Amino acid sequence: MFNEYDVIVVGAGHAGCEAAAAAANLGSKVLLITMDMNKIAQMSCNPAMGGIAKGQIVREIDAIGGYSGIISDLSTIQFRMLNRSKGPAMWSPRTQNDRMLFSMYWREHLENTPNVDFWQDMVVSLLIENKKVCGVRTGMGQEIRSKSVVLTNGTFLNGIIHIGQKQFGGGRIGEKAASGLTEQLIQLGMESGRMKTGTPPRVDGRSLDYTKMEVQEGDQEPEKFSYSNKTTPVKNQRPCWITYTNTNVHEVLKTGFDDSPMYAGRIQGLGPRYCPSIEDKINRFAERDRHQIFVEPEGWNTVEIYVNGFSTSLPDHVQFKALRLIPGFENAKIFRPGYAIEYDYFPPTQLSLSLETKNIDNLFFAGQINGTTGYEEAACQGLMAGINAHLKINEREPFILSRSEAYIGVLIDDLVNKGTDEPYRMFTSRAEYRLMLRQDNGDIRLTEKSHDIGLASVESLKAVHVKIEQTESLVKYFNKTSITPSEANPFLVNHETNPIPQNYKLFQILSRPQISLLDMAKELDIVSKFTETYTKETLLQAEVLMKYDGYLEKEKLLVEKMNRLEDFAIPLDFDFLTVKSISLEAREKLQKQKPKTLGQASRISGISPSDVSILMVHLGR
Repeated sequence: MFNEYDVIVVGAGHAGCEAAAAAANLGSKVLLITMDMNKIAQMSCNPAMGGIAKGQIVREIDAIGGYSGIISDLSTIQFRMLNRSKGPAMWSPRTQNDRMLFSMYWREHLENTPNVDFWQDMVVSLLIENKKVCGVRTGMGQEIRSKSVVLTNGTFLNGIIHIGQKQFGGGRIGEKAASGLTEQLIQLGMESGRMKTGTPPRVDGRSLDYTKMEVQEGDQEPEKFSYSNKTTPVKNQRPCWITYTNTNVHEVLKTGFDDSPMYAGRIQGLGPRYCPSIEDKINRFAERDRHQIFVEPEGWNTVEIYVNGFSTSLPDHVQFKALRLIPGFENAKIFRPGYAIEYDYFPPTQLSLSLETKNIDNLFFAGQINGTTGYEEAACQGLMAGINAHLKINEREPFILSRSEAYIGVLIDDLVNKGTDEPYRMFTSRAEYRLMLRQDNGDIRLTEKSHDIGLASVESLKAVHVKIEQTESLVKYFNKTSITPSEANPFLVNHETNPIPQNYKLFQILSRPQISLLDMAKELDIVSKFTETYTKETLLQAEVLMKYDGYLEKEKLLVEKMNRLEDFAIPLDFDFLTVKSISLEAREKLQKQKPKTLGQASRISGISPSDVSILMVHLGR
């Protein structure tokens, strides 16, 4: 019935979809196995993409040739660029999305991707021969052979759903859990752990009183995720709203603590630190008398509302009673209660930087199985795992991004070298080179690298080259062209900055914090000619390069310094236990994780700078 596949992808969430698309677009014959074809790319939690640091990841996925940015643009109901009041390293795009359209467009794109086949079934075990994966066995008894396998199981591995004292097996509400794989992988020598995540109740938007809430509109000039011309910014937008809990809400929630699975000890796994449940918030931040609630529509043509900020696993009757004490929710009708889900994951220190497992050849992990949380984190891992599964079976070098090249590189490096014992979420603060890893230059950083391995298109690469050429010509023009006081001063006074006494270079005018290149292009004839042929994105790119020139140079020097450690290779057969001059703890960690370079060794938790120096001397001998 089945021929042998190049890549089998298990699970069709955000990681699985990106993995299948990437491997297929590189030329592999791919089988995507999912338990429900109607739940492809399901937005299991909030109907949104991007946000702080996550928006940068979506843009990086798009620059490499993944689909998440395009799908997000096609299903956008609201766009906002977060952190506009801060520097450009912090700007992060975010979309509110139509949940049903998002899933529909993902399935449509996969069905229109040559080399992708589908099979609806549960994978219960892997086919392993000589420590090498060679296929999967399904619940229906099918044995399907392949050259590689990518596991993207999400929250389904031995998943248990908790609502108060009620608990039952499931990967999502209404969907059964997957069993068998964890047990097999443990037998094969891998370590597993438990994590938990949660989701809030969904309510009927017709029953809410929006006059008691703050309206939150999208940007007046919305942008989009994809660098390509395949999508356009959303024209009409739906608003979201903000309301707040209060002390009465908190008191009602506390009455359910005795039945809370988290506080009663029925949940063993750790939940996401930066997206805590509402009961966790009022327990950890007892001094606060209110918490923000975001009221988010689930799409264009539905009344269903996502109550962002009210994630909970308390008994359903406690949830309902507390919800109705929130301003605007007095008559709320609930579609379904919030719940927590506990599931298996595998500590990601058991992976190489290509996301291949160290124990089993040609087996790759991506998404929540690696201990991450969030669609964007999952999607980028899926993209990289799909790429590397294809490259591995074709005996090509893995595609690995460094910490100075992409947020994706930071994420994977953190997971593999530091590990995680709580759901990992990306933040700008995790990236030490974040001024270089902006949302506006993902295409410049990554598209050529992706094109070199055969994924990013020729058209995408040409567009990047045009952007680079235009940016460089603009920077050159600003550095050599002067403006007179008579031309500049009315503009400067209008923007509340000091007039100039003599001719100044345009670069000097732009360096003032009150001045933007877009303002100059709109109001100064000497600059306005560029708006006819240059895109807004190119103008912004040039502005960042000029305004932050000194800071960027410092960051580049730091990267060069760190790269010297990255280039210092450690032999594969090196025995770290023989280096007696470093601590036993450090030796054991190094021996277990087997870093390939000194740079990688330096980022392992518990390894000190002095340990790295000693290693450098030892290896130098």
